[in-house]
Amino acid sequence: MKYFPQIIFLALLLIASSFIFKSIRRIRRNILLGHREDRSDNTGKRLKTMLLVALGQKKMFKKPLPALLHLFVYLGFIIVNIEILEIVLDGLFGTHRLFVPVTGNFYPFLINVFEFFAVSVIITCAIFLIRRNILKVKRFHAQEMTSWPRLDANIILSIEIFLMLCFLSMNAADYVLQTRGAEHYISTGSFFFSGLLINLFQGFNDKQLVFIERFCWWSHIIGVFAFANYVFYNSKHLHIFISFPNTFFSKLEPAGKFTNMPEVTKEVKLMLNLPVEGPTDSNAPIGRFGAKDVTDLTWKNLMEAYSCTECGRCTAQCPANITGKKLSPRKIMMDTRDRVEEVGQNLDKHGKDFNDNKALLGDYITVEEIMACTTCNACVEACPVNIDPLNIILQLRRYKIMEESQAPASWNMMFSNIENNFAPWKFSPADRFKWIEKLNQ
Repeated sequence: MKYFPQIIFLALLLIASSFIFKSIRRIRRNILLGHREDRSDNTGKRLKTMLLVALGQKKMFKKPLPALLHLFVYLGFIIVNIEILEIVLDGLFGTHRLFVPVTGNFYPFLINVFEFFAVSVIITCAIFLIRRNILKVKRFHAQEMTSWPRLDANIILSIEIFLMLCFLSMNAADYVLQTRGAEHYISTGSFFFSGLLINLFQGFNDKQLVFIERFCWWSHIIGVFAFANYVFYNSKHLHIFISFPNTFFSKLEPAGKFTNMPEVTKEVKLMLNLPVEGPTDSNAPIGRFGAKDVTDLTWKNLMEAYSCTECGRCTAQCPANITGKKLSPRKIMMDTRDRVEEVGQNLDKHGKDFNDNKALLGDYITVEEIMACTTCNACVEACPVNIDPLNIILQLRRYKIMEESQAPASWNMMFSNIENNFAPWKFSPADRFKWIEKLNQ
């Protein structure tokens, strides 16, 4: 039975890792349901964007106070979890505080840093819970924020508080056992923040303290495994990981630059006898104009759907939403993620030829929503991780107009004027400069 704890730990580690790997495969498969799009250019610029936006959280600091609070949680998540490496090695090798002999006097400094961020995470998560559930900040309670998205946020914040409390309690109980000379508890000295909890544990005997310390140790590591699986399986907090590749593959052109549809460009070049890339067989099927379902979008659109943290900054800045329109850029991203998950589940259950007779446009996102968009790019500018809801809106709108010919009457008039008069206005090109003649009179 000597190696029983190590066997249990190894089994838990393998089970947790296998589920995470399975979830990563599912997400990757779902993202690749989208069309190909080459975003491999300008590696240096893309790396700089990722470091500034994802790692440095540059866009978060447009609102300093929430940004600072988020930074504490973010750094706490990264830095405290460095300590997980020691816990994992201790679990595998049956050791206790394996890094103490290696790091020497530097070890207490490291743990004190970890504890500082653990406390900052507890305080910040508590503030976030108050903002969501007591102060009820408006953007956290919009129509698309149903019971599950709100519960998801509360679960994550509560788990983070629990993990940090386990970490601090483990260190406090560990120190008391050190002072009593308990076997296997290597002397590390006291730590500032967990030291504040020492009086809570002084009344316990050694056996009780060992139980508390081991309970906190196991609860912390099992909680980390559960947290990681929960995030990868079905949580908006997947952005913790996927925001890095998402920002790396960000659109580098100005936000206001629209992307021409390759299908239209090809047809125009054929009409003008210009060279065309790819096959030019006249019998080949013409590609779909715009997007009706998630499989008509690009892989980058689908990656952005998984990157969305549902913070609502995009919707809070959307002028259409502010004036009471049904459009919510956050809902666009949430609906896209929900639909691609549904398509992926259909693939797993029924195979690739299955058709559930549903689509992103119509069953998830309404025409009223996409037609309310003013294409101002406020949502794109507001997103902390460079998500582009406008691109999805435009592709859905293109499908509605070009495939189903269902544009508003005023739009059809404008299209007709552009076609006949080369401008949106109903004036002949020959009359375009008559206003100058009036100036010269």
